[in-house]
Amino acid sequence: MTQSYESNGSEGNGHDNTGINSGHLASVQGLPLGMVVEGSVANGVEVRLDPGFSVEQVKVGTFVTIQGSNNRFFGVVTDASLGSSDPRMKYTPLPVDDPFVIQALQGTVAYGTISVLPQLTMPDVMGDEQGPAAAKSIPSHFSRAFTASQKDVETVFGSEENGNFWIGSPLDMETKLCLNLGELVKRSMGVFGKSGTGKTFLTRLLLAGILQSGEASSLIFDMHSEYGWQGQDADKGVSVKGLKQLFGAKVSTFTLDEEHSRRRGLSTDETVQLGFNHIEPEDIELLRETLNLSEVAASAAFNLREKYGEEDWLKEFLAAGRGGSLLELADELQVNAGALRALYNRMGRITRYGFLVEHSRVDISARIIEHLERGQHVVLEFGRYGDDLAAYILVSNLLTRRIHQKYVEAKESAMGGGGKEPRPLVIVIEEAHKFLSPSVASQTIFGIIARELRKYNVTLMVIDQRPSGIDSEVLSQVGTRFSCLLDNERDIEAVLSGTPGSRQLRSVLARLESKQQCLVFGHALPLPVVVRIREYGPKFYETVQGGGDSEAEKKRKVEELFGD
Repeated sequence: MTQSYESNGSEGNGHDNTGINSGHLASVQGLPLGMVVEGSVANGVEVRLDPGFSVEQVKVGTFVTIQGSNNRFFGVVTDASLGSSDPRMKYTPLPVDDPFVIQALQGTVAYGTISVLPQLTMPDVMGDEQGPAAAKSIPSHFSRAFTASQKDVETVFGSEENGNFWIGSPLDMETKLCLNLGELVKRSMGVFGKSGTGKTFLTRLLLAGILQSGEASSLIFDMHSEYGWQGQDADKGVSVKGLKQLFGAKVSTFTLDEEHSRRRGLSTDETVQLGFNHIEPEDIELLRETLNLSEVAASAAFNLREKYGEEDWLKEFLAAGRGGSLLELADELQVNAGALRALYNRMGRITRYGFLVEHSRVDISARIIEHLERGQHVVLEFGRYGDDLAAYILVSNLLTRRIHQKYVEAKESAMGGGGKEPRPLVIVIEEAHKFLSPSVASQTIFGIIARELRKYNVTLMVIDQRPSGIDSEVLSQVGTRFSCLLDNERDIEAVLSGTPGSRQLRSVLARLESKQQCLVFGHALPLPVVVRIREYGPKFYETVQGGGDSEAEKKRKVEELFGD
């Protein structure tokens, strides 16, 4: 019986499961692996590998199709193991120096198995046009398993020819695995992984895809100046092109540190200056942990706003401190004098930032929105302030709150017939757990945006190496997750929380390579997939250089030049 399986991959139980000749089946299936011997809907199925097919050849995360009696299933390998039909082999090992004995027993007494989690049922091989659907059953005993073919992958994930974005390849395949960027930007997304696993390169790749597709604008709070004109490949010690080099006028660069840009020989579109009058107590509340402020000290900012007004509270507070009247002020506000002194000291540190002035009438958030509404993408570089987490949190929160408010007003006006809807926007933040920790997520603008699910056309792209530090409720609203290698159990658990089949995916995530691999799952994909990320380099530049306009944008430009 075993020999018949090996010689004819379509007949594992002595009869034709598919009703299709084996020649046609071979043209649409991959390599035959083995047959299903047990399983369940909850835990997936066990596939016993054919003799001659070594368990070493199948990696966790590989795509597999299984031809059942009535359905064809598409799934992913979640585990591999060794088994034997004779328990004595475990305690009385055979002489390994006799190759004849080893060959005779391999695949019979000693065999390999793989665990497969079937997640989709596929259109039949005769050309049924119905697309893949969620699997609600499992293949029967003796069903044949195959490695997934290129046609299978394209059927499930779409093809580049249909306007999808090529992000990389599945494990052990050269097939282009694509993302539907229209679906990706409909909900917030997250890029996770421990330090050094390539999160920045993956983020840059995703942003290039969003720019090229024209599905949304993006506002990138660029902590370490990696996304604007150029970034660094620390492993190779070379520079790589940023979004501005690739897309030219489609990208606007703002900076908090004009001197830093000048030293790099770069010109920017705008230099950002913020006034004390722009800072609100809510910004201070978010900075409480970073500035080591007590809850009483952070709350005192709200008392100060009540006393001095929304525009002048910080300026007047600093003036009172310089005048030596903090004790009297604490008495008047009925707050602890020590807490008020701590707040004054921390505010003194913040107000020494070079991008802050005492009063500013320039609404920088309105300037950013002007660029976004023109279909441009904005990169805000922090320059020398990128290593100061307090500066990053302050500016990101302050600008996002104002931009979000303007989007709310524009969306509500459009709903009332008073104007057009704002262009969809993706806001990119690094060190996301600082904005979305359980203690502050309910109060921050980023927590609000994540929960709104694009209600006002704004979503997030959060980048973090500590997903366990993000509030679980907020993380559940992150629609698509890209996870590079994580080695902390709490981080793995957080990333996979709320994901069907998370128990099986844990082993997949824990076995990712340290570079250029990630597990992708969620809203924009029909099932989880381990991706070998495509190279971000000269070959990639060739695919996007020269503008990357969408078809609609190209048509508009032609009409502007030559008329209808």
